[in-house]
Amino acid sequence: MDRLTRERKTIEIMIGIYCSGKHAMKDQLCEECNSLLEYANHRIDKCPYREIKPTCAKCPVHCYKPDKRDFVREVMRYSGPKMAYKHPILAFQHLFDGFKKPKRDK
Repeated sequence: MDRLTRERKTIEIMIGIYCSGKHAMKDQLCEECNSLLEYANHRIDKCPYREIKPTCAKCPVHCYKPDKRDFVREVMRYSGPKMAYKHPILAFQHLFDGFKKPKRDK
């Protein structure tokens, strides 16, 4: 799985865990969480780092609007610990990606 596909999958799962736990949604995302997922995927598509993309927390370019950034942080704080149990391989890959230093794609 390439880096951007994995990033999309990670954020989708994290938002799903958050929405299920906080908004009691089981099989689909609520409107607010679905909007965040669409926004996150759009930002991933526009990322200047592409395949060498670091995790958003380590990225020198903050491409999320402040309100969306705050919402994503809330989602990650809630979902992050649960990822280790529900999706351990994806959680480990995301953690490993966080150690990479960003380099601009030329």
